[in-house]
Order: sequence, then C-alpha cells, then structure tokens
Amino acid sequence: MNRSEQLSRLQNTENWDVIIIGGGASGLGTAIDAASRGYKTILLEAVDFAKGTSSRSTKLVHGGVRYLEQGDIHLVREALKERGLMAQNAGHLVKNQSFVIPNYNWWSGYFYTIGLKIYDLLSGCLSLGSSKYISKKKTIEMLPNVEENGLVNGVIYHDGQFDDSRLAINLAQTAVENGACVLNYAKVVNLLKDNNNQIIGVEVTDQETGIIYNLKASTVINATGVFTNAIMKLNDTFYKKYIVPSQGIHLVFDKSFLPGEHALMIPKTKDGRVLFAVPWHNRIVVGTTDTLIKKQSLEPIALESEIQFVLETAQRFLAKKPTRADVLSVFAGLRPLAAPKEEGKSTKEVSRSHKIIVSETGLITITGGKWTTYRKMAEEIIDKAILKGKLPKKDCVTQHLSIHGNKPTSNLDRENHLYIYGSDISEILKLQENEPELKEKLHPDHEFTMAEVVWAVRYEMARTIDDILARRVRLLFLDARAAIQSTEKTARIMAKELNHDENWIIKQIEDFNEISKGFLLSEFRNSSKIDFHKL
Repeated sequence: MNRSEQLSRLQNTENWDVIIIGGGASGLGTAIDAASRGYKTILLEAVDFAKGTSSRSTKLVHGGVRYLEQGDIHLVREALKERGLMAQNAGHLVKNQSFVIPNYNWWSGYFYTIGLKIYDLLSGCLSLGSSKYISKKKTIEMLPNVEENGLVNGVIYHDGQFDDSRLAINLAQTAVENGACVLNYAKVVNLLKDNNNQIIGVEVTDQETGIIYNLKASTVINATGVFTNAIMKLNDTFYKKYIVPSQGIHLVFDKSFLPGEHALMIPKTKDGRVLFAVPWHNRIVVGTTDTLIKKQSLEPIALESEIQFVLETAQRFLAKKPTRADVLSVFAGLRPLAAPKEEGKSTKEVSRSHKIIVSETGLITITGGKWTTYRKMAEEIIDKAILKGKLPKKDCVTQHLSIHGNKPTSNLDRENHLYIYGSDISEILKLQENEPELKEKLHPDHEFTMAEVVWAVRYEMARTIDDILARRVRLLFLDARAAIQSTEKTARIMAKELNHDENWIIKQIEDFNEISKGFLLSEFRNSSKIDFHKL
C-alpha cells in the first residue's frame, strides 16, 4: 500500500462507481465491501486512517452488555454475530478476552449471571465462552488487585479485544488488495452537483501538494463520523444536526494495577456508566466516560472532571490505588451518535444503532454505529446504494473475507509484540536481517523497533510522526512520555525514507509535541514547550 501508487490511480481514473469520504472503521469497511463486489471504488481520508474516533476506542469487540440491559436485543445479537466474524477474519488482531465482574452484594452475582447467560445464547455458535458465577475466592484469584473489602462474589464472561487502528490499516490494505484506491491526506472540500441538484462527484485537495482534483462517481458515501455535519453543510441548503458527538476518555497504567490476563468490568458506576479495566499491549486501559460535547475535534482533550471520575472509580475497585502520577497516557475519543429527535437527550438515551440517510441530492450518509459492526454497516450502505439505483446489483462477499494479516490464533505468539502484524511478521523480520541497524529499539523501555517505522512508511502509508507513534506502533497511547522521547529518532528515519530535509524534521517534532500534550495530564499541557528532562 503505497501512497504514490494510489495517487497515480486517482489521477488516471476519470469515473468511479463509488466515492467514500472518510477513512475510519465505517469508510474502510465500505471500501472493502464495494471493491470486493467489483465496483470501481475510491476512499478519501482528510488526514490519516483512523485518526479520529476509530483509533480511540476501548479496544473491545463486543455485543454490548449495557445494551442488553436496555433491551436492545437486535443490536446485541447483530454485534455478537459480527464479533464472531471479526475473530475469524482478523484472528491476528481480535482475541478472546475474559472479563470478571466483582460483586459487592449477594444478589448482583445472580442478576448478572442470568443476564450474561442470555448474552451467551444470543451469540449462538459464535460464542467465545460460557459465562458463570464464581466465588469470592475465585474472583480474587482472577483479579489479584481487586478491592476485597465487602466483596461477595463475581461473574466471569467473555468478549473480544483488539487493536483498533492496526485493524484500520489492515482494512485499508484489504481494500487495495480487492481493487480499491485508498488515499490519506486527501480532503474533500466540495460536493459536485448537476443541474438537478444531484451529486455527481467531489472536489478533493491533496493535502501534501495542494493540488485539487474533481472526481466523478455514480454514488458518493459520507462516512466521516463526528465530522458528518461538516459534509452535510456542503450538501444541504439548510442546516440540520445529524450527529451529536459524545466524548469518552481512557487512562493507561502499567500492568501492576491489574496483574494477570483477566479484565475488570464494573457494569454500573455511581452515575450509571460502565467502567472497564482491560489488559492491552502489556498495559491496562481504564475507561470510559460518556460526555456530550458541543464541538468535535481531531485532537479531543480529556476534561479534568472525566479524569477524576475514572481515577476515583478505579480507586474504589482496586486494592492498589492508581493515582495521577501513575497515568502513562490519557486519550479521548468522540463517538458519532445519531442525533436524537428531541434536543437535550443524555448520551445514555441516544441510540448506539447506526442510521443510513439518503439525502435528496443522492448523498448516502452513515451515522452512529460502532467498531464491532463495521462490516455489517458497510454491507447495508452498499445495499442501499443498489436499492436507490446508484449501482448494478451484486451480492456482498465480505462475511468470510479474510482481512490482510489474518493468521489463526493458534499460530500466534502473543508474547512477541510483533503479533499484531500477523502474516506480515516474517517480512518485518526479513527487514531487520537485511538492514541490522533497524533492529534498534525506538525507546529503551519498549519493544518497538526502527524496522516497524520503515515498514509503516513503505507499506502502510504512514506520512507523519503522529501516524507512526499514535496509530502504527501505538506508543503514544501506551506511554506518552516515551513517545515524546522517540520523536527525533522516528523523524530522522522517516525523513530518510521519504526524502525530506532538516526543516521537515524540525516541523514534525514540533507538531507531534503539540499533539502529544493531549495525552499527558493537565499539569504538563499548560507549558508552551515540553521539557524533555522532566519527562
């Protein structure tokens, strides 16, 4: 997957069947669906793949225990089916994760056991494991750092866990392998319409060169997530809110706060939200919050109230109490919830179901939804385009379509950090053999190597330090200070690969340092320049 090759395809193709705006989970899934059916497909992403919401999730592939409690059986059943398919189609990235719910009153154990048995039944033959009631002793054994004071019993159940932006990159590669053209740093700035006010294409700017292209297509799909309203402003003659962004944050700690392989799940915190503490890349990710916000951003910042909520809740349920000083990274993500009919609804009342909107202009827009159901949403989007007469009828083939890198779990060594590359592992090892200097670590405290930077530039369309450290090797999400300390080394090897000069290196380091402030706690953010010695 090479950007210059993809750009050449854009320049040499006059008409497309499908143009997709947005390179997150929904857009990438739709590109695979359309291309694998045989439609001439192009995907345009304004920044980098999964730059927004799709790299900032709780890292779970799940049916949604909370939605079951709300009675949304259809959403849960659909998501559980898709969870099973993701585990089959991207086995290198999706794994079975056991969760333990510690209960501090006797009836909760029975209540959650019954509910989770229904959850198991809804997953059918794609179940990841059986839920069961466990004793206080077993709960402590499975969660060695759980707060024992008042603990009565526990419940264990199974869901999926994955690496979100790594899957996004593999989806982009899969789309290309099925004939799609995908391009990052390509921003749609206008929608082209005919005399009947019907959309016939888009105007797109190459963010790297400033060159503008007019692309024509039979159908245009808006899959821009939290930025949906911005595209709709180009489309509509009057303004209407199509999505409401909701913010969720996560704090990252070292493994000592949750030793072992089991995740902690608190189904009801003091304000009714769910809290997860999940093992991820040898760290613990704790979250999430659910806060309606007024303005969307590419770099959302965790609010102090959200940080306090997660810390206080984690301290209530963990014997070794995490503090601000223990936070390795904090990241915020925005959920593109479909706007409710009535203003002022809380985020808990806004549906997590996706919605497909077909405008009078012919623009097809996807709102809402979640990572787990990305494939199903894509299928429905293309089916809708066919139904509206935009495309000739062809059947969906993605249900059992293997994603790039897919490797059976039985053949994976998850102790080796390279497991996320799946079937590409041997190629990265070959890089290190051919160029021994690439075996060098990016940071002494982490396993990521220079070879992974080179791989990301050559085969995964990484163009900036942020692309590498945030979404290819995930260091910014795992340890923000270590990521900041790795910037110069990363920038220099990228400059060599991409033929950039010293000015580019300086500018890249400045840009990344500014981005990384959002991943540090507030006491570090306020300084205009980050002091490396303090970090």
